[in-house]
Amino acid sequence: MQDLSGSCDGLFSQGSSRVEGCAPIRACELPQGALLDKYRGKGGYADCYVTEVAWRVSQAEYVEAFYTTALFGVERRLLSWFVSKPSTDAEARQLAAGALDSFAAWRVEARSADQLLMSDFQGHTRSWLMVDASTTSAVERTRLYFGSAVVPAVSAKSGKPTLGASFRLLLRFHKLYSRALLRAAGARLARLRVENP
Repeated sequence: MQDLSGSCDGLFSQGSSRVEGCAPIRACELPQGALLDKYRGKGGYADCYVTEVAWRVSQAEYVEAFYTTALFGVERRLLSWFVSKPSTDAEARQLAAGALDSFAAWRVEARSADQLLMSDFQGHTRSWLMVDASTTSAVERTRLYFGSAVVPAVSAKSGKPTLGASFRLLLRFHKLYSRALLRAAGARLARLRVENP
């Protein structure tokens, strides 16, 4: 995995992106047992971001919130227009509940009780969501993880795996967008908690 800025400890330190009710968003190493872990190294790229909320969030709640934010809605509309892969909030709920194996431009590659690994329809990228809920001293907390991977293509020139120039050009945007997506999901979960106590 490349370009990570420390562990997940000290999530409430200053200087990171944050939303009301959520810890700052930080880049961190993939946790043990992460379904995305198999895409680390081998010439590819993988990253992981995490935030924490002070209440219990199920995997289904997180997945639904992530894919139904206004920000992700923009991506969904673009996918509908440019690659004819429309999607609805109802389908996002079905995906979260385990009743769908494809959503917009992605298909489910693997899932478990606390994780979801998605592959884009061309097989070039992966998206991964995970919850890690814990209770200590009667205080409930849930860590929300979001990670991505880019699978390298074999260069016709060198015969070696490469990510290409376009990946390097878009990497800074990708990092900002990943943080924004996780921040939006945390904000949506916080809003839903207030609306449905």
